[in-house]
Amino acid sequence: MIQVRQLVKRYGPKTVLNHLDFEVQRGEFVALLGPNGAGKTTLLRVLSSLARPAAGEVILAGYRLPEQASQVRDRLGVLSHQPLLYGDLSAEENLWFFGRMYDLPAVRERASEVLDLVGLQGRKGDLVRTFSRGMQQRLAIARAVLHQPQVLLFDEPHTGLDQDASVMLDGIMLEIAGQGRTVVMTSHDLSRAADLATRFDIISKGQIVASGLKSDLGVDNLLSFYREALQEGEKV
Repeated sequence: MIQVRQLVKRYGPKTVLNHLDFEVQRGEFVALLGPNGAGKTTLLRVLSSLARPAAGEVILAGYRLPEQASQVRDRLGVLSHQPLLYGDLSAEENLWFFGRMYDLPAVRERASEVLDLVGLQGRKGDLVRTFSRGMQQRLAIARAVLHQPQVLLFDEPHTGLDQDASVMLDGIMLEIAGQGRTVVMTSHDLSRAADLATRFDIISKGQIVASGLKSDLGVDNLLSFYREALQEGEKV
């Protein structure tokens, strides 16, 4: 579903992704883990066609990026650090707008479904600029899953969410994964990643330095796996 070969991304003189290889099969839930500045967000920006690589090959859902970005966007749901919402529209108007962009049939009914899913049905008519950060994050989640994409990219999705909303998001992501969709999530929360993901990829200095399956590692061994991977990454 996702194939990345020898990916290079630079910002000025700084190389953020350094000949990175990354592959995700259909239906996998991959947690991308690493310290700040390792390249996690940049990789997701390239996968979502928000950033153009300097070199390398990126194929997502059978389409090549950035050349075929328009075909990829219909198959992709993205939750980034920015909620990408319109503050002067209501919650439901935001979803109607995005639904029409995706040519969704019965867009109002689908918008109502995802508002229920994220617990915002009671605030559907309120302007988004009146929402708290956590409520905006909930609506951004609704936007990302609205068109039932094949691939979902979640960049630190629990940021700004309270405990109840975080548990709600966990349930949504597990439901999505259970439907056979592909999920890639960046996170600093190892315990939460351990509960959700089926595979853990460790990124350091712009490269994937280790990859492990939950079935091989077990939940309790992720922290030691993470630390050992970063120590090895420092030697590269």
